[in-house]
Amino acid sequence: MNFLTIGHRGVMGVEPENTLRSFVAAEQAGLDVVELDLHLSKDGALVVMHDADVDRTTDGTGPIAGKTLAELRALDAGHGERVPVFEEVLDAVSVPLQAEIKDVAAARTLAEVMLRRDLAGRVEVISFHPEAIMEVARLVPGVRTALVAQYYGPEVVERAVGAGAATLCLDINRITLEIVGLARAAGLRVFAWVVNTQDHLRLVRALGLDGATTDRPEIKRTGRFTA
Repeated sequence: MNFLTIGHRGVMGVEPENTLRSFVAAEQAGLDVVELDLHLSKDGALVVMHDADVDRTTDGTGPIAGKTLAELRALDAGHGERVPVFEEVLDAVSVPLQAEIKDVAAARTLAEVMLRRDLAGRVEVISFHPEAIMEVARLVPGVRTALVAQYYGPEVVERAVGAGAATLCLDINRITLEIVGLARAAGLRVFAWVVNTQDHLRLVRALGLDGATTDRPEIKRTGRFTA
């Protein structure tokens, strides 16, 4: 498989994260995959936002789970953008997606959308929570899943295998040759996040990783020439 460049929440280094504007910009920049984050609104909508509350990325305050979709729609998510739902992203871009489940409750709702729209081939489901990806895998035949980890050691490979994941998405700041070797021996793909500098990109390439998640669209242009 070719090296993949994954747009982190779209291209959050240059556009408001997790907005349609950011996702479209990622596709226009030629990124191979777009990553996004999912929570459930109070009324069960699959909302695209990273944090559990709206304070950092909108002009509102309070938890997503305490607001209806209509209340979330009234917020400004940056440059006049509205908080999107997952289905809108599916229609706005055509690139493959990495959908990160931020809370386990969203797993079943995501599975329902994936089954309804036949998305197993387009959407890879990722999460820090092994139980979330296991639940989606149980409900969606053939879905690809990945375990995400920020604080980890070599045992992360066993956790990924135990969850049935095919991929590990690892914080670039803790990744080691040992962990990559263990992952390879277990048949796992390995991606690194967040890769925004040439030094990090060189490390990713030196370790022979399968891809990098980035905030910066220019990483796509420079990555292919970096040894």
